[in-house]
Amino acid sequence: MSESQDIDMVNVEDVDVQKKASEADALVVADIRQNFMLLERAVHTFESRFTTRVLRTTASIRKRLNIDILFQSFRDVYPKDSADKGRLRNYLGKDSGLMDVDSEEDTLDNSQPLPEIDLYLHLLVMIYLLDKQDYEQGIRLSCETINRIQILNRRTLDQLSARIYFYYARFYELTGNLAEIRPVLLAAQRTATLRHDDDSQATLINLLLRNYFHYNLFDQADKLVSKATFPESAGNNQQARYMYYLGRIKAIQLDYTASHAHLNQAIRKAPQNTVTAGFQQAVYKLSIIVHLLMGEIPERSIFRQPVLRKPLVPYLHIVQAVRIGDLSNFQEAIAKYGDVFRKDKNFTLIIRLRHNVIKTGIRMISLSYSRISLRDICLKLHLDSEKDAEYIVSKAIRDGVIDAIIDHEKGFMKSKENVDIYSTNEPQNAFNARITFCLNLHNESVKAMRFPLNAHRKELASAEALQNDAISSYYSIL
Repeated sequence: MSESQDIDMVNVEDVDVQKKASEADALVVADIRQNFMLLERAVHTFESRFTTRVLRTTASIRKRLNIDILFQSFRDVYPKDSADKGRLRNYLGKDSGLMDVDSEEDTLDNSQPLPEIDLYLHLLVMIYLLDKQDYEQGIRLSCETINRIQILNRRTLDQLSARIYFYYARFYELTGNLAEIRPVLLAAQRTATLRHDDDSQATLINLLLRNYFHYNLFDQADKLVSKATFPESAGNNQQARYMYYLGRIKAIQLDYTASHAHLNQAIRKAPQNTVTAGFQQAVYKLSIIVHLLMGEIPERSIFRQPVLRKPLVPYLHIVQAVRIGDLSNFQEAIAKYGDVFRKDKNFTLIIRLRHNVIKTGIRMISLSYSRISLRDICLKLHLDSEKDAEYIVSKAIRDGVIDAIIDHEKGFMKSKENVDIYSTNEPQNAFNARITFCLNLHNESVKAMRFPLNAHRKELASAEALQNDAISSYYSIL
């Protein structure tokens, strides 16, 4: 084969690649134009479900978004020589072959777009800058967009505003300047509450809680939760985040039962897919620690899930050490995976598990021996002295961990006979907890159901029509 033929084949392949790329770009542009139509319908009908459909397509559009598609979208929406179009082009730079030169399609003057469409394009540009890691331009654009949102007061902008606030905080988080935007988020949260903007209110509360947790300001986070009311109509994603933050606050405050309930809600409400793998891992890590602090052992099936298997390896070692009550293995796991626990911000909670490891060890000893000396307990639990062992055993007896007595003079612990658990209220309490969980699940499922707007009016109209037909037929018979 000659060299000219090789060049021709390469040229043909390049043409095919360019053709496929242009076809893919055309599909994305068509999807964006469809979203423009949905936003117009949302404005004219005051139906938020059309805006929800637009935002659901953001993930698929984000994967295929490029600068040429954005420039084409600007030409479809903005009038010729529009200041907004030029400003957005400046944020994107001049990397595209289109540059700042208008094509022949720009000769058609468009009317000024709706604010919803304008902010939607701002949102797409912010997402593009975030993926390109151009954080400085992203901060400038997000600040300008937030100022525009604060001027406008349109209920059809609520969902778009909430999403823009999220990326606004994300830019500042990636640059390490979250503390700077805290006053802005607090002011926006107050405004959203006054305007009954549930979408922005839920998003801003979660952003503020994330802001406080970033700087370990747990008291301020608790005050925010106690003063602000999280809207019940918020989406499942925001509710899952809020439940996770509540679970972390309650765990730090030693209220492990409430923390366990909130984390279960977060796990149930979070989407179960690979996109939310990071959130699932964070929730399960905290849930495992809370389980252990409650004196329970998590199910082994949790550690076998594909999304969780590798990230939960350090926590599996902690669970194994707590389960058998081996203090030396527990300390080895902390020394080996301490950096991982600090990165997950769970190190302080894991340190609390030392007492649980000792309690578990004492429980295992009390089940294995009817009588054992404090010296042997000290050796088995790797404690410093017999006095420490005596104090720990006394506290375990007082807390109800074991049913035993201590002979201080002879220096031994004597276990009592096991009591039939079914003679106590524990089975009834466990059964009641399961019934309560099922009832709450049913009530929340009913609340989450959505119905068409004003559907009852159609039924009334059809009933009136049938009544009129019956009356007319009656008079015709007479």
